[in-house]
Amino acid sequence: MAQKETMTLNMGPQHPSTHGVLRLVIELDGEIIDKITPHIGYLHRGIEKLSEHRTYHQALPLTDRMDYLAPMSNNLGYVLAVEKLLGIEVPERAKTVRVITAELTRLKSHLVWLACHALDIGAMTVFLYCFREREKVMSIYEKLSGARMTSNYYRVGGLSADVYAGFEKDVQEIIDTFPDFFDVYEGLLTKNTIWLQRTIGNGVISAEDAIDAGITGPALRGSGVDWDLRRDNPYSGYEKYGFKVPVGEKGDTFDRYKVRLVELREAVNIISQALKDLKPGPVLADLPQVCYPPKENVYNSIEGLIHHFKIASEGFAVPEGEVYQSVEAPKGELGYYLVSDGGNKPYRMRVRPPSFVNLSAIERMAKGSMIADLVAIIGTLDIVLGEIDR
Repeated sequence: MAQKETMTLNMGPQHPSTHGVLRLVIELDGEIIDKITPHIGYLHRGIEKLSEHRTYHQALPLTDRMDYLAPMSNNLGYVLAVEKLLGIEVPERAKTVRVITAELTRLKSHLVWLACHALDIGAMTVFLYCFREREKVMSIYEKLSGARMTSNYYRVGGLSADVYAGFEKDVQEIIDTFPDFFDVYEGLLTKNTIWLQRTIGNGVISAEDAIDAGITGPALRGSGVDWDLRRDNPYSGYEKYGFKVPVGEKGDTFDRYKVRLVELREAVNIISQALKDLKPGPVLADLPQVCYPPKENVYNSIEGLIHHFKIASEGFAVPEGEVYQSVEAPKGELGYYLVSDGGNKPYRMRVRPPSFVNLSAIERMAKGSMIADLVAIIGTLDIVLGEIDR
């Protein structure tokens, strides 16, 4: 009886198509993948443990360093968890702006996914077009928060400030122009022979296996599982908006591509509804013991300055308890588990990062495939190592 010999191949951690410093140890039978072992941790910064030594306000900027392609989604899950512990209600205008910016974040993240996924497979033009459109969202990010990448705009109780003058005009331009750009992407890829050969039947995972592995987000919906936290466990007012949740049929790379394209269109649809729903009003809860004072009070009164200083330096006490809060981030279910001992810092914080869980399914998706197909499978998972390693 012939003995099978396998070859061990290292992919990464310095490789442009691993979407970060990911190392995969691959066992090959010829060119067929027999086993994959991911090695992670190259970007570990100890975000969860660091948060236990910072006040609730000070821990917030750490969260947008995880999935740096979707910083406001990271911030949203965290502030919702703290607000749940405190039992506070956020003003309606703040909720609506959160929905708009969360969906802008989905656009920004999915555009990077499509750009890099297409480039990995050889479609250079789509990469250039997607980054051109992403720049418009980045510009809004910068005007809102002062930062393009690690944008930090949400606060416990609402927002750091109201939207800038011209925000609604900028968002309306995205609503009016982006659907035509999506048509261009589809025209370049969806019926492209090379694209179809590289994606159809590639990286297949059944609905049962996807659920068993804990996959969430577009990767789960691509396997035919109709589950979206924005609809099925709504937060921040998502229950007010109507949108389609796309699902695939075969659970392959092409289905996941189609799901994310529909999600791009539905994100624009949600933004359009929320913009019409945006009414004047406060953007921060009236809770002086938790929320920062308005900037004009800080600049023009000693009381406002002292108030700001005390919140910034001492933080605020949170009642004893524990909560889990999840949001539908662009890559899937992003969850925060917070434990409070009644102090001004989290006693424990644990994050459920979608990229980490989704990566765990890579062997199920790639086993039996050609080594050349692995790059497409990594791209279809849409992982970010900053979120995996934390």
